[in-house]
Amino acid sequence: MMTGMPVRPNESEAAKELIASTCDGYVMHGDEPATIERRIRDIRERRERKELPPMKYGVAAFSIVRNSTPEVNKELERITNVQAGSPGYHNYQQWLAGTQLEQKVSLEDYSVSNRGLRSGLVGTPAQVEDRIGEFEKAGVDFFLLQCSPQLEEMQRFADVIITL
Repeated sequence: MMTGMPVRPNESEAAKELIASTCDGYVMHGDEPATIERRIRDIRERRERKELPPMKYGVAAFSIVRNSTPEVNKELERITNVQAGSPGYHNYQQWLAGTQLEQKVSLEDYSVSNRGLRSGLVGTPAQVEDRIGEFEKAGVDFFLLQCSPQLEEMQRFADVIITL
């Protein structure tokens, strides 16, 4: 975070109250399990005060599953390669100038929608399985899973992770 910049949560108090009061589920941008756990705890407490039933919690997550770290790194480079001077890079700079997020979004974060790489479902099958376990402990019920190319990577995820 930049010094002197105000810190703003992803949702306003009004939005958090609306989510807690009227929604059956809450899908969050990608982030670390500890950050997601705090958000879930906040919404749960709000619902409990209103005597509302539990809701489902989801997180956006970009998935890269490979058998070795070099393979993971190669795919990660392919996904996040937005070169200076490209339209994507210009769009990122323009978006960044107008954003009011709680923390600065890196170019890598921007290259994948909903900050999905922050969730960390990137690695070998064992690493990804461990990370999913961290999210389960944090209270996450499901993922808004992203990958590219979609069909091939979803099939890989199903074959390697879901069947574990």
